[in-house]
Amino acid sequence: MFESLQDRLGSILSNLTGRGALSDKDVSAALREVRRALIEADVALEVVRGFVERVREKAVGAEVLKSVKPGQMVVKIVHDELVETLGSEGATIDLNAPAPVVIMMAGLQGSGKTTTTGKIAKRLTEKQGKKVLMASLDTRRPAAQEQLKQLGEQTGIATLPIIAGQSPVDIARRAVQAGKLGGHDVVILDTAGRTHIDEPLMVEMADVAKASNPHETLLVADSLTGQDAVNLAKSFDERIALTGIVLTRMDGDGRGGAALSMRAVTGKPIKLIGTGEKMDALEEFHPSRIADRILGMGDIVSLVEKAAETIDAEKAAAMAKKMQEGKFDLNDLADQLRQMKKMGGMGGIMGMMPGMGKMKDQMAAAGLDDKIFDRQIAIIQSMTPKERSSPDLLKHSRKKRIAAGSGTSAADINKLLKMHRQMADMMKSMKGKKGRGLMGKMMGGLGLPGGGMPGGMGGMPDLSKMSPKELEALQKQAEAAGLGGPGGLGGGMPKLPGLGGPGLPGMGLPGLPKKK
Repeated sequence: MFESLQDRLGSILSNLTGRGALSDKDVSAALREVRRALIEADVALEVVRGFVERVREKAVGAEVLKSVKPGQMVVKIVHDELVETLGSEGATIDLNAPAPVVIMMAGLQGSGKTTTTGKIAKRLTEKQGKKVLMASLDTRRPAAQEQLKQLGEQTGIATLPIIAGQSPVDIARRAVQAGKLGGHDVVILDTAGRTHIDEPLMVEMADVAKASNPHETLLVADSLTGQDAVNLAKSFDERIALTGIVLTRMDGDGRGGAALSMRAVTGKPIKLIGTGEKMDALEEFHPSRIADRILGMGDIVSLVEKAAETIDAEKAAAMAKKMQEGKFDLNDLADQLRQMKKMGGMGGIMGMMPGMGKMKDQMAAAGLDDKIFDRQIAIIQSMTPKERSSPDLLKHSRKKRIAAGSGTSAADINKLLKMHRQMADMMKSMKGKKGRGLMGKMMGGLGLPGGGMPGGMGGMPDLSKMSPKELEALQKQAEAAGLGGPGGLGGGMPKLPGLGGPGLPGMGLPGLPKKK
C-alpha cells in the first residue's frame, strides 16, 4: 500500500542523513520534496500543509542545526509527525458496555462491509472469547443477507434468521432483542450501502442508529479510493457520529493517502485494517508501526506477533530439540517453507524487516517471489519418505524422477539440496553445549518451548543482550551458512546477523549482490 510513498520519502531522507550539517535551505528543499511525495500519494491537501509546517517548525530550530547528526534528527521529526497524523496511539474496538454490545457497520456499497463484519466477528470470537451474533440489514442488494449467512456458517458464528419483508430498522430491533435473549456478548449490524452518498441512505443509517443505540459505529472504507474516502468519512460522521474507521484492501497497490488523511481530517481513529480476502486477514492498526514501514524502518514487532500466531508450540519444541541434536532433514525444511508462507510469504516478511525495502527491486530482477516456496515444497513432496529423511540417496536417476513429478528441473533440485546442506551444516555447527547456548539466545524471542521459533525466522533474538564475542560468533556462523555472501538472501547485512538462524537469510536464494 505505501510502497511508492516509502520509496520517495526514503530517498529524500537518506540524502539528509548522509550530510554532516544541514542549513535552512537544505531542510526547505527536502520538505518541498516531502510535500510533493505526500500529494502524489493522494494525501488531502490540508493534511499535507499542516504536516509540512509542523515538521518545518521543529526541523529548523537551533537544537537540530547544532546536533551531531541533524539529518537523523529530521528523520525522527518526520517519523513522529507521521505517527501523530496517523493517530498517536492505536485504538481497538471498545467492548466496555453492558451486553450485548452493539457494533454498527456503515459504508458505501462495495467497500467490504459484509466481509469485514465476518472478519470482526471471527476475531472477537477466537481472540477474545466473545459470543457474537451477526445480522444483515441490507434488504436492497440481492442475496446480501444470504451472503452474511454463508459467512456465519463458514466461520461458525451465529447469524440472525432472515425474515422476508422486514425493514432495516425492524431487523436492527430484532437483532438486539435476539442478542439479549441468546446471551450474546456482541451484536454486529451489517447495514446497507449505496454506490454513492445520498439522503435516503443517511436517513436509514440515522434511523438504525436510533433504534439500536450502537456502542461502536465503524465506517468501512476502501483505502484505494483516496481522498474520496475522506469526504465519505466526514459525511457519515456528521450524521451518525462515527467512533472509528476500518480500512479495507490495505494489501492493494493504492498510494496510502486515505490512511494518512482520514484520521487527521475526521479525528476518528483507524481501528482495524483489512489485509486480504481470507477471513483472518484483519489486523489492528498501530500508527507507530505503520510509520516505521513508511520510512523503511521495518516492523519487527508485527512480524514476531504474526510468527507467534502461525507457529505450533509443540512443533516448535520438537524442531528445537532436533536442531540441538544437529538434525535437519527435508521434512523439516518443508515445514519451514510452509511456515514462511503462512507469515505472508517473502514479500510480507521482507516488508517488515528493517532496511529490506530497498531490496525489492533486486529481488524482482532476480526472479525471487513467493512461487519459489511452492516449487520447493512441490519438489520435496515428490520425494519418497526415505529420500526426505536421507537426502544423500538422491542420485541422478532419482532426481530425474522427482523433477518430472514436481514439474521442475534437476537444477532446481540441486539448488534445494544445496540450501538444505547449508542449513543442516549450521545445525551441526550449533550442536553441543556452546551451540545450544547460542541457539537458545537466537531462538528466545518468543518464549516458546525449546527457545521459540525454529528455522523460519531464527527466533528474533534480543541482540542487545548478546556480548560482542557472541555476536561475532553468530555472524561467522551466519556467513558460513551463506548469509553474508552473494549466494544468500542476506547479501551481506552485518547488522542483521540474528535474523538468520538457519531460516530466512539461510534460504540460499541466488542473485542478490552484497549490500555496499
